[in-house]
Amino acid sequence: MLKTTLKSLLVATMLAAPVTAFAQDITLRATATSNEDDEDYDGLVVFKNFVENASNGAIAVDLFIGTQLCTRGDECLAGVADGSIDIFVSTSGGAAGLFPYIQVLDLPYLMDGDREAEYILTQTSFTREIRDLALADSDGLIRLMSIGNTGGWRGYANTLRRVETPADLVGMKMRTVPADLPQTLATALGMAPTPIAWPELFTSLQTGVVEGTANGITDIMNMRFTDAGLKYLTLDNHSYMGAFWWMNNDRFMGMSDAHKRIILDGFDALQQATFASPKRKEIAAYEAFRAAGGEIYVPTDEQKAMFKDAADPAFDWFRNNVPHGPEVLDSFMAHAAAANEAIEAARQADME
Repeated sequence: MLKTTLKSLLVATMLAAPVTAFAQDITLRATATSNEDDEDYDGLVVFKNFVENASNGAIAVDLFIGTQLCTRGDECLAGVADGSIDIFVSTSGGAAGLFPYIQVLDLPYLMDGDREAEYILTQTSFTREIRDLALADSDGLIRLMSIGNTGGWRGYANTLRRVETPADLVGMKMRTVPADLPQTLATALGMAPTPIAWPELFTSLQTGVVEGTANGITDIMNMRFTDAGLKYLTLDNHSYMGAFWWMNNDRFMGMSDAHKRIILDGFDALQQATFASPKRKEIAAYEAFRAAGGEIYVPTDEQKAMFKDAADPAFDWFRNNVPHGPEVLDSFMAHAAAANEAIEAARQADME
């Protein structure tokens, strides 16, 4: 099913250009459909600088920020598959049509903070497991290079009232992306899920088409949603805003081992940049939110447990409806448990 979808997208793009692997003087076309205020751009700038310097100019990286090369996730991934785009970054929602199991990062309350998330993404085999699944489902065309961050953690923001427990969300018109998992989660928490495209969200909040959204603070303030009436933000941190970095597999595999090492180290530097960027940017974003009249609430442990219990149907949906869903979720939970154990052991050692 996934392979058929990908092949259909390739035909639709009419961009079936041959891929040539150069021993030297390589130029990589990298795109992010965001803007220069985004963590994706920060990561690409670091990647470009590292790769071009480490290769002594043998590898050039051209950045295309915005919609110059493609506009939607499926279209961009088709470009990666046919070689017209070398590198692309997507959210889980942007690639879920081809690789639905990456939505595991959208499941709520699976991780407890950045330290755990970053451990899983750097110290376990989780990313390689997803890479192998994606390669198989794309006929060996699309390679997952790294998973970083794009905006911190999602919280519930709205125009109506402070949200302390799931009961406060009941009946609220909550903006979601047009995907089953976020709509299932919204319904489980008593909300009315309302699919709205990102560029339309400001007007939709302003006019009451939706009353809330699940986003990180940097996205909220970059889009000036407070000017559209957004006032209440609940920092429940229910899901990690992962950024999936994809590369044309033939392009990568056609490189020399020396160049492969440079690319891999470049993606490591990129990943670290995207981990750090939201932490820095959110400081000013929280200040700006409060200055605009916004109110921030952090749920207690007991209240967060209520949210987690109410979200159980989202896990059932993932296991029952997503190809490879049970194995991916079980693997991720095992990695999370191992991460927690290692982090706590490190804390104990450092406190002695």
